[in-house]
Amino acid sequence: MVIILEKNATEVQIKNVIKHLEDYGFEIHQSQGVERTILGAIGVQPNFDTRKIKILEGVSDVYRVTSPYKLASRSFHEDNTVIKIKNVEIGSQNISLMVGPCSIENEAQIFRLAEVVAKSGVKILRGGAFKPRTSPYSFQGLGEEGLKLIRQAADQFNLLVITEVMQIDHIDMIYKYTDILQIGARNMQNYSLLKELGKVDKAVMLKRGIAATIEELLMSAEYILASGNKNVILCERGIRTFEKYTRNTFDLSAIPVIHKKSHLPVIADPSHATGIRDQVPPMARAAVAAGADGIMIEIHDDPENALSDGPQALLPDTYLNLIAELKLIATAIGRTLE
Repeated sequence: MVIILEKNATEVQIKNVIKHLEDYGFEIHQSQGVERTILGAIGVQPNFDTRKIKILEGVSDVYRVTSPYKLASRSFHEDNTVIKIKNVEIGSQNISLMVGPCSIENEAQIFRLAEVVAKSGVKILRGGAFKPRTSPYSFQGLGEEGLKLIRQAADQFNLLVITEVMQIDHIDMIYKYTDILQIGARNMQNYSLLKELGKVDKAVMLKRGIAATIEELLMSAEYILASGNKNVILCERGIRTFEKYTRNTFDLSAIPVIHKKSHLPVIADPSHATGIRDQVPPMARAAVAAGADGIMIEIHDDPENALSDGPQALLPDTYLNLIAELKLIATAIGRTLE
């Protein structure tokens, strides 16, 4: 249930409405819009008479949210959510880029690529320290040593860090080194992990599951939001279909659909979506044109010898050319690219 308060509602009136809702057994989430305050009342009470709230002073309107996701819904939060992390805004008119290798391999590699990222003007460095691999014999990441290396590289070049967290008992360790915690596609419906990440005070980027619907993605985001963390970023990274010419099928249409249904920022990951280097630039360009709030790209200066996902990593020169193209597209649709 969503309660829209009047523009001139006083603090006393707002607190009174909240108290009534809590007395009726609802959990309250408050959202401050540009012009007015909105309250989200969460709780399963299908027969609740909304008139009990609508008659209270300061209330403009009350209506039920019919979608199964409440806090992620644009009905609850009409304005786009902008997530601010130091000198970066994700979800604003500026399109954010998250760039780096699939895996942190060694000190020299991550420092070289961090320098490439910084010189291109990008502010977020990506890299995996714990890698969920299909084969148990594949490189699984450097663990905490990798986290230390990416943090050192990011600090030297004044970058933010995004890296994946795979299990609950890693959260505290990864929290110390990263600015954005990433949930991989395989963990999108790991609800225990999502609930715990809802308790942290750092942004969480949630990747769409391998065969998940858009509604399932938004419901997973709801777990994080309902646990208290409002800084949730969604990521479209392709879904599994019958097609074999690409690693996954990149669902570009998900970007405008999610924007219509939710206020949360949407990042596109063409590297994992296609899995093939020469397909990444055109899909990155298309994602910007489709309205993505950011792009995640994998780069490597020696992809043939990369320890993971070398075939989808762009060489630095190709990456820099792509940045120039993305800036042109962003300008054409009235946005900027850092």
